[in-house]
Amino acid sequence: MGVAPAARARDLGIVIGEMTPGPFNAITDVPGVRVGHATIIEGDGPLVVGQGPVRTGVTVVIPHDGDVWREPVFAASHVLNGNGEMTGLAWVRESGLLGGPVAITNTHSVGVVRDALVAEGVRSQPAGESYWSLPIVGETWDGILNDVDGFHVRPEHVSAALADARGGAVAEGSVGGGTGMNCHEFKGGIGTSSRRLPERAGGWTLGVLVQANYGRRGLLRIDGVPVGAEITPREVPTPRSSMQPASASSAPAGGVDREREGSIIIIVATDAPLLPHQCRRIAQRAGLGMARTGGTGATTSGDLFLAFSTGNRGLPPAEGARTEPGVVTVRTLADQGLDPLFEATIEATEEAIVNALVAAETMVGRDGHTSHRLPHERLREVMARFGRLHEGDQGRIEA
Repeated sequence: MGVAPAARARDLGIVIGEMTPGPFNAITDVPGVRVGHATIIEGDGPLVVGQGPVRTGVTVVIPHDGDVWREPVFAASHVLNGNGEMTGLAWVRESGLLGGPVAITNTHSVGVVRDALVAEGVRSQPAGESYWSLPIVGETWDGILNDVDGFHVRPEHVSAALADARGGAVAEGSVGGGTGMNCHEFKGGIGTSSRRLPERAGGWTLGVLVQANYGRRGLLRIDGVPVGAEITPREVPTPRSSMQPASASSAPAGGVDREREGSIIIIVATDAPLLPHQCRRIAQRAGLGMARTGGTGATTSGDLFLAFSTGNRGLPPAEGARTEPGVVTVRTLADQGLDPLFEATIEATEEAIVNALVAAETMVGRDGHTSHRLPHERLREVMARFGRLHEGDQGRIEA
């Protein structure tokens, strides 16, 4: 699948933070990291479980350009709110290692995607080799637009996403696992961004990829601007407004809708040489980037974050033939060097979420449920009125 020519935040003159993005402003700016999607869009009209309409898919993140099934990297996770699933985290916490691709899909397809990744790992090994895997698969709920109970993601879609994985520009918005997702009651999905530290801070690159499917409209802020309070549901209807007639009797007390607020998966990659406990500290900071856009980690939200470092390539598998004397030499960043990476994580997470919102197009799903895009010209108008619009070359990325 080719890269979609979708708009991004900086194309509209929206510049998040003070740090410099990498050449593609994507998680793939971290050397060796690749991203692939398989997108499934089929049918229209009333829901018939098992037939559609289908608005779903799977996204994969490949952590490096070696044998990802046999060569792990240091990693750690953080759970802001646990109303969600990310398989394999028990072993990541125990070992501090990520041993394979990371996949993101819809809530009811986690099992098939996990099993398909295991099968891909088995197929990648020489005949007769003993192999096991505990893959990382995260999810968010796409049941407003998608026949989520129809189990339309199949092993061949995982294979297609892996085959599609590449470096460079990353397709965003309504693609892959983000196809049927909503964010702050606009159309959401996949978004990515990166930051490159100056040489005096190590010159490291850090990238973020999100599957954004969370948040109430009124809480949305972009670069500090209360966009959600400006572009209200009266102007751009929410996905739920097409599901049932609005009435005065159904309006929530105080005007605040406390329906399910959805979830977000955040993947952070860096080439800085970090140990697992440092990866955990990086993963925690992703939540601050989410908070800057108006995410609260609500009770109904699954906010699950994973960070990995490629700065110590060549680690042996967690299990395997022992080599004497059983010692591996690794590098680590001094703790004082973590602060720029914390800042990079926060900025890149916020921009990745905004990129998901800007890239996504209006989508009609099951039963005519409609998720509207964040209108670009209206967004520019709001940002300009608050003095946060960068015109001309200020919003562009220098390669």
